[in-house]
Amino acid sequence: MVEHHPVHNSEVYLLGLPKRPSVPPPSPPSPLTPSAEGPSIPIEKFCLNDTEPLASHDNGNNRALASQRLSTATHVLNTEATSLRNLVRLYETDRVAGAGFDSAVQAVTRQGTQGERGKLVLTGVGKSGHIAKKLVATFNSLGVRAAFLHPSEALHGDLGIVGPHDTVMFITFSGQTPELLALLPHIDPALPTIVLTSHRRPDDCELVRRRPAMVLLPAPVHEPEVVSFGVAAPTTSTTTALAVGDALAVTAAQELHTGSVPSVFARNHPGGAIGAALQQTKESLTQPPLTQSPNKPQRVRDLAVPLHEIPSCRYRRAALVPTETRTTTIVREPEPTGADILKAAFDSSSGPGRGWLRVPVGDGADRDRDGVVSPGRVRALEVAQLPLGASAIPGLVVGCTDWIAVRADTPAPRAAEWVRDVLLQQNRNRNPPRGVGADKQLSVVAVVDEDGSDVVGVLEAGRLLELESEEG
Repeated sequence: MVEHHPVHNSEVYLLGLPKRPSVPPPSPPSPLTPSAEGPSIPIEKFCLNDTEPLASHDNGNNRALASQRLSTATHVLNTEATSLRNLVRLYETDRVAGAGFDSAVQAVTRQGTQGERGKLVLTGVGKSGHIAKKLVATFNSLGVRAAFLHPSEALHGDLGIVGPHDTVMFITFSGQTPELLALLPHIDPALPTIVLTSHRRPDDCELVRRRPAMVLLPAPVHEPEVVSFGVAAPTTSTTTALAVGDALAVTAAQELHTGSVPSVFARNHPGGAIGAALQQTKESLTQPPLTQSPNKPQRVRDLAVPLHEIPSCRYRRAALVPTETRTTTIVREPEPTGADILKAAFDSSSGPGRGWLRVPVGDGADRDRDGVVSPGRVRALEVAQLPLGASAIPGLVVGCTDWIAVRADTPAPRAAEWVRDVLLQQNRNRNPPRGVGADKQLSVVAVVDEDGSDVVGVLEAGRLLELESEEG
């Protein structure tokens, strides 16, 4: 006998619905293929070599939108540039701002009674906190020890980062950030404090009112950001704060590392594109390091570039000179331009001159005297200075009266000490050199023979100072 069991399947039956046709729906229509009988629409040729600007294909709306974007961008850039120009004028003319900057440099570079040197601790919240972190990186890369302290975390244990010889710098546009006001009572009153703020006068800053000994470092804006851009987003204010912070970092570094800031920066920044560029520059336009004999101390003569191997950057040019009776063609020897010197230095860098040049200085009878241009001064040239004559570029050509003379057989360490003392004395000058020669490391050291009558070679002061730091 056959047993019957229920049949199970996965179909679902919906009761009460109308019966659907068993014929499947038609396929979607296929695109129409044009026939030879009807007119065809020509297709525009596409060329990869088309040099017509992309903007020419845009319609009027796109061009208007692009113009509006550029207008907004240039407005922002011009506004921030205007604020920076006003900032320069403030520090040039305002006694309070100038005194505050001077006091800030003293606080950052100060030493303890036993010669101890602390670090700079920067603190801030929000955008000011980001500025503080960026400035910490800048200070450290320039050889000025710095650290960031979050004001809220400071009240929960991080305050221990502040040492007995440190300087604390507050960054706040308003001068009354609650987190910084809460932190202030916990900072030792004996420690120097600085506030980077928008206020120009101490009485206007709440932090200074609570601690009158605090140094005021103004970073104001020429107009509120809500007026400039319709929104109070930190834009111009962050630009001015960063600029003043950078100025403080560079100035403090130059005072702490007289004549050797570039070498300190290169040592602290070996990586990335900057590190690669510094390494390439060091290999191409500076004297290669020389090995020192263990039995004989290295002499200055061994470091110098022989003067007779330095090429002269001079050229002759024909010129028409009118006289009373006729116009005569004579040959003049004008001074080379910055571009001429740059090209000649590049050509010299691969030869025995090692990037050094001799350039005529003076006028008239003194024109035959040669000055020198060192590789570091060539690297300091700006684009705007390239078309100028050499005499119009401050500090480019160094005459023999500005050389630091050292005898050829002087041991390098002793010569480095002597040069450092000379540079420190020059650093106290109220009118320091400007232009491409402002860096003391680029000062020219003349290596003279035993009787001091002839110059046998030259080198940059930074080469001696770098050698001293390597041995130390």
